[in-house]
This record gives sequence, structure tokens and C-alpha cells, in this order.
Amino acid sequence: MKRIRVPKAATGFVASFCIALILLSGQTSARGISLIRDTEIENTIRVFSTPIFEAAGLQAADISIHIVNDATLNAFVAGGQRLFINTGLLMRADNAEQVIGVIAHETGHIAGGHLVRLQERLRNSSTQSILAMILGGAAAVASGQPGAAQAVIGGVSTIQQRSILSYTRTMERSADQAGFEFLETNGISARGLLDFLEILSGQESLATANQDPYVRSHPLTRDRIEFLSEKISHSANSNKQVREDIRQAHARMRAKLKGYINPLSRTLRDFPESDTSVPGRYARAIAYKEKHRVKEALELVDGLIADSPNDPFFYELRGDVLQDAGRVSESIAPYRKSIEILPWAALIRINLAQSLLELNDPARDDEALANLTEAIRYEPEIPLAWRLMSTAYSRNGDNANVMLSLAEEAMLTGKRDVAQYRASRAIELFPNGSAGWVRAQDIKNATEKPKE
Repeated sequence: MKRIRVPKAATGFVASFCIALILLSGQTSARGISLIRDTEIENTIRVFSTPIFEAAGLQAADISIHIVNDATLNAFVAGGQRLFINTGLLMRADNAEQVIGVIAHETGHIAGGHLVRLQERLRNSSTQSILAMILGGAAAVASGQPGAAQAVIGGVSTIQQRSILSYTRTMERSADQAGFEFLETNGISARGLLDFLEILSGQESLATANQDPYVRSHPLTRDRIEFLSEKISHSANSNKQVREDIRQAHARMRAKLKGYINPLSRTLRDFPESDTSVPGRYARAIAYKEKHRVKEALELVDGLIADSPNDPFFYELRGDVLQDAGRVSESIAPYRKSIEILPWAALIRINLAQSLLELNDPARDDEALANLTEAIRYEPEIPLAWRLMSTAYSRNGDNANVMLSLAEEAMLTGKRDVAQYRASRAIELFPNGSAGWVRAQDIKNATEKPKE
């Protein structure tokens, strides 16, 4: 599990997006933003959301998933192509049905075409610029390249806020209706969505500053709860539970996040040593890893692997524990095993490549480069992958690809001037007309375009 920092948003009104639905709340904030990247959690959310997207007639493969490291309850899809879910929501949800219900409601906004103009404005925005707008309450300037946005302006009038609020109240009922239908199509009870709305209902009387963003961006009225209650009472799926593997996936995701985010003392209260369940041991292992208590972490991980020898994420965790402890040579075998089971896991391939390169052994450089090449094939927008690629190419004396890799990294981190310089150097080094030369030309041309 990795944290990815996003540039701090400008001080201003906190904005909260739902599917292309925006409500500016009036709370002042200047906090930093970060995403969490984790293959297992992202895959779990994808398993939850794909049937819902498909029921709505959306191309699930075109929607990327992002986990926002924020304790408040919030979820949204921006630009119709990026699903954002706060860790606070995932950790607060008591069961998978609640998370799936929220996703179904959000998908209802997409299917309803709500605020299409805003979707159009966000379509080419980067992940970082969208997040800056969300938590900065600001307009953002996006270059059209991932990572290139900065939040610059904050604040809107009270009249504007009220106008948006009244508009969203009209939409919420239609999103509930659509979400209910998507759940019905998949034979899933909407009781999870109803339970989640009940959780939020207690926040309506709170001052705006103390409300979770989801309450501010999804106006909650008693008739919405009554509407869903009526629908559920006549549904054949009203008391139906999701499959056991879905329930277990949610329990593991929740435990993983708690072990990663909460203090060790809190994790040990929630998952005491007497808890021998898989989620309990998983949470404690991660919490011990975060505190660099390697012996305890490895004992728990090895027990999990012994019980489930084909689980790629337990091997990944073993590799993470050893890599964090500086035992990089020992981390290679578990990372390799994880990739053997889950060959498409780009993040794990990057971790493996990092360990291989840290050994500073020429015999390992080709394996590192092969893993990075495969990782980028699946996820080309990870700056660290390109930085590591430049290291591997440098050791092979391939200066043209060193420059191209650094140009790619600079584009992803919004350093247009650096990207232009590196791309120009790559053009000089690659044979005229080669694939690398063409890609370097593309980057150079992109950096010469006016910023949007």
C-alpha cells in the first residue's frame, strides 16, 4: 500500500463532488491531499462496482478507481471516468452492501446525465486537479496531462451554493431510483444503501463544518429514506445477502485500511490477539509493519500464507515488510510469487523492480526492466515506474531511453519545462523515425501547446 501526495489545495471553500455533482460547503481548508494505491483494495472496489456500471450501460473498464486518504465519508465519480472513494467511507461501512449501495447511487447520477456540462469540463482534467478542486473548493488549471494541475481560486457566493443545493435535491431522488434498479438487476438488496443513509441522517442537524462531505453534496431528506424503505419492502431481494466471497473481501479491505491508517493501539483494540480471523490477523500484520515491528509482522504473514498459499496479497505484504525493513534481497521471492499468481498487478511489479534495482547487481537489472515494462503496459501513468525505468536504462548505458523515461515522469508530475528538455535530448539520441523518437516528439509537442 502506497501513499501518493497531491499538491496542497488553495485555502477556500471545501468542495465535494458526487459523480459530476458539486456542492460548495463553505468550510475553509488548506490541507494536503493524498491517494492510497493498493492493488487488493482497488480490485475489491472494482469487483463491487463492475456489475453496477454494466447494469447502467457503462463501460466498466473505462472507469478508473481512486482511494482518497481522508477520514470523512465521501464518494464521487468525476468526469464520468474516475471513481473516488474516501477511506473514511470504506472503514465506516459495516458491510459490502453499504459500499455497493453508495456506488449504485453514484452511478445513478452518471446514468441520469446530471451536470453534463461539468462532466465535460472535467473530462480532460488530471486526477490531481480533480482532487484539488474537491478539497480546495477552487477552480483548477489543467494542462490535459496527468498530475499537471494546481488549485488556484477559492470561494463562491452563498447564493451560488443555495442554487446548487436546490438543484441537487431534485437529482437525489432520481439517483436513488436508478441505483435501486441497478441493484435489483444484480439481485442485490438496497438495504445497504438505506442503512448508509440512516447513518448520515444523524448529521443533518450538525453545523456544516462538522458534517461529512457526503451529507453536504448529497442533500438528505426524510422522503428519500421513506422512498427506499417502500421500494425495499416490495423487493424480492430485500433480505438477500451478497456472496460470502464479497463479504470476506469487504472485511479484508476494511481491516487492511484500519491496520494501515489507525494507530497501532487502536488496531489492537479493534483486532485483539484473540481475534484469529483472517481480517484480524491481516490488520495486525499491517499495523506491525507500519511500526517496523518486523518479527511480529512476519509471524502473522507467514501464518496467513500457510493457511492460504495461493493468496497473492499475503505474499505482497511479506515483500513489503521485508522491503521496508531494508531486507530487499529477501523481499524479491515473495514479490515474484505474488506476480506469478497475479501477473497484471502493476504496483507489485514496480515494488519487485525497486527491490531488484536496490541490490545494485547488474545480473538483476534486466529482470527489473522487464517488470517495469510490463507494469507500464498495464498502468502507464505511474511516475515512480518511469523513474525506476530511467535507472535501469542508465545501468545499461541506454541514454536515449533514460531521457525518454525522465520526460515521461516529468509529464506525469506536471513539470512541463523539464519534460520538454528531456524529450528534446531523447530526440537527439534516438534514430530518426524510431518508436522512441516518435514518442519523444509527441511529448515535446505536448509541452509546446498552450496550457488549458
